[in-house]
Amino acid sequence: MAEKAKRQAQRPSSRRPRVRHNVTAAIGADICGGRFPPGAVLPRESDLCATYSVSRTVIRESLKVLETKGLVRGRPRVGTLVCDRSEWNVLDAQILEWMGPDVLSAELLGSILEARRTVEPAAAFLAASRASAQEIADLERACDEMGAAGGDLEAFTIADTRFHETLLKASHNKVFHQLSSIIHAALSHALHASNRASEKREEALGVHRDLVDALRLRDAARAEACSRRILDLAARDLSGLMGRAD
Repeated sequence: MAEKAKRQAQRPSSRRPRVRHNVTAAIGADICGGRFPPGAVLPRESDLCATYSVSRTVIRESLKVLETKGLVRGRPRVGTLVCDRSEWNVLDAQILEWMGPDVLSAELLGSILEARRTVEPAAAFLAASRASAQEIADLERACDEMGAAGGDLEAFTIADTRFHETLLKASHNKVFHQLSSIIHAALSHALHASNRASEKREEALGVHRDLVDALRLRDAARAEACSRRILDLAARDLSGLMGRAD
């Protein structure tokens, strides 16, 4: 009996992480979806408990998580405020998921493309002299998987994302290497958008293969030029996507 009582006492706490995750996602999606717009004060804890059918403890834990993501901020005698969008951590995979269709906004995709234009050509230039044979082989394998994907957009994007992350790592620049992990979610969403917009993904794949060839020949200038060409194609495709959305 004592053992059974012990298991029952432990059971609620073992479920709490999943409950908190679900409530955090629900509140986060409501914020990103506009139910609680920037500048708004969230309902009182008791009201949030009733809305999401959980305890105050779960609500408080969820709000702490959302605060670390830049979505909310507690203010004494005011309550919990929804932060301005400029404060949101838009590189966070969960926030990108919660944003839904808004992740395809011209402003966000444009910002990601600007960041890539700053980083990726420099990484390609450095990789020409620093990439290992294995890293070049990994890049070539990613190209092969992109080619084998055919009309499977998801498979193509997964391989495309791995290509660009590997390129950043192949620069053997510690900051670029860290960026490959930080921007994974944002890069994946941006590539998915541009790949979906592209009518002929074979063109982009051809330039990816040219970049790998440049790395194999240790041609830094050509590798950098190929990287810029890839980004130009992405900009063209995203421009077409935004035009169709207007």
